[in-house]
Amino acid sequence: MARTLITSAIPYINGIKHLGNLIGSQLPADLYARYRRARGDEVMFICATDEHGTPAELAAAKAGKPVAEYCAEMWRVQKDLADGFRLSFDHFGRSSSPQNHRLTQHFAGKLDENGLIEERASRQVYSVADGRFLPDRYVEGTCPNCGYDRARGDQCENCTKQLDPTDLIEPRSAISGSTELEVRETKHLFLLQSKLRDRLDAWIDGQDSWPVLTTSIAKKWLHDGDGLQDRGITRDLHWGVPVRKGDQPWPGMEGKVFYVWFDAPIEYIAGTNEWADANGLDDAAWRRWWRLDEGAEDVRYVQFMGKDNVPFHTLSFPATVLGSGEPWKTVDYLKSFNYLNYDGGQFSTSQGRGVFMDQALEILPADYWRWWLLSHAPETSDTEFTWERFQADVNKDLADVLGNFVSRVTKFCRSKFGEEVPAGGEWGDRERHLSEQLAGRLTAYQTHMDAIEIRKAAAELRAMWVLGNEYLQEAAPWSVFKTDPEQAAAQIRLALNLIRLYAVVSAPFIPDTAAAMLAAMKTGDDSWPDDLAAALKMLPPGHVFEVPDVLFAKITDAQREDWATRFSGTRA
Repeated sequence: MARTLITSAIPYINGIKHLGNLIGSQLPADLYARYRRARGDEVMFICATDEHGTPAELAAAKAGKPVAEYCAEMWRVQKDLADGFRLSFDHFGRSSSPQNHRLTQHFAGKLDENGLIEERASRQVYSVADGRFLPDRYVEGTCPNCGYDRARGDQCENCTKQLDPTDLIEPRSAISGSTELEVRETKHLFLLQSKLRDRLDAWIDGQDSWPVLTTSIAKKWLHDGDGLQDRGITRDLHWGVPVRKGDQPWPGMEGKVFYVWFDAPIEYIAGTNEWADANGLDDAAWRRWWRLDEGAEDVRYVQFMGKDNVPFHTLSFPATVLGSGEPWKTVDYLKSFNYLNYDGGQFSTSQGRGVFMDQALEILPADYWRWWLLSHAPETSDTEFTWERFQADVNKDLADVLGNFVSRVTKFCRSKFGEEVPAGGEWGDRERHLSEQLAGRLTAYQTHMDAIEIRKAAAELRAMWVLGNEYLQEAAPWSVFKTDPEQAAAQIRLALNLIRLYAVVSAPFIPDTAAAMLAAMKTGDDSWPDDLAAALKMLPPGHVFEVPDVLFAKITDAQREDWATRFSGTRA
């Protein structure tokens, strides 16, 4: 049995995420996890909330709650929304967990032992108006590289250049907007990433199957300008993983915490530890996924994330893992995504512009969103969400093609043969030709899913649905029934088996609908069609079924117009 470890970028704790965040990591990771399970893999799918750092402290203060209480509440909100979108995590953890504290401190200790951590007196931005040191991302200004005027002090999201707050032109506090900033001296620990540059470069060169987007971003950070820089991994904050060296105090670092970007990726490992603890398993159960000397040598590790997270996961996190000198598993394939834009612009939390995960589930079931987002995944370039395109694609693909096929077949069978698979008749050339076409499409679908080419896989899946509709139109069992009921029975028998086949292969994309189709066919057999000929005969004559409710209601023009107005950011 193949073993596949899957992680997606962990969402930050301060607020509900929009559809662009969803398609940028968690949803495609779930698609792949479901597919690998269907193909018989042992899968470990881990995600968590990213809970440390200034944004969590500020959000908690705004909500009038202690930060620990706020994070616990928001973890539940994000977990419920993940469940609503049917994200099939084996564990959805928390970066504030005791397991992540222990592992973060362990890695820091190992890095220090290996001469990769250095204490430096650094000059950090202090906001007089806010009465605090400002973490990198809470200093905003103009990027010295591209001129973008809303660059953050850790990275310019426009050109992705790694920055320090003091690099910014006309810096200001992102908390208060104050420009009354001072640079004061403070001591911090730095991870000496520059010492690992050649090793990381060679490691990336060995990943010849990575997407071009992933490799190009990693190489840009390694070689552009001065190349990979040493990185501060501690901050002057109260909320976070206390700076310790393993289980020992770290002299001179009292009252400091590890930088959120140091501890957050370690949560992938810690989350698996949390899974084992939650299920009453020993350490060997989680270490077999992560330690090469304890069983992880046969694991394939796949990460999913948006392009803005790529530098940290191709360089900083690998620097932590490789620099520890211990045999930890590193990522085998990193699937990165461009951005999903919203109707001519960007999603905006502050402006209420765009659809957020809770709002999406209020107006339509999860499968509507899953299908559209995955079939338009921003793999090679940014993708644009518009309500017109969403309406047209949902109505055509889901209602007219898949839903209509299921409805026509089951209702016709009930009216002529009753609610059971009819006997009689034999398959002819038309049915054999359909089987050959399906075999070709299924092979292509599997090839694209194996390669994590999501849009291409969705196109092949839709093509399989179309083949069923085309067959139904050409065979016309409603006409054949008038002169040759047995032949019509053979045609409908094949069509009913197609419904089961469609349910199985569609489940990674639209799991609720797939479950409803299997329930209507009254079968719990969701085995993958490795033998297509056998799969097309899984429901034998006499097998009972029921006509399902409408699988997909069409989106009306009135609904589309209402939603376009509601989520435009123009309405309070």
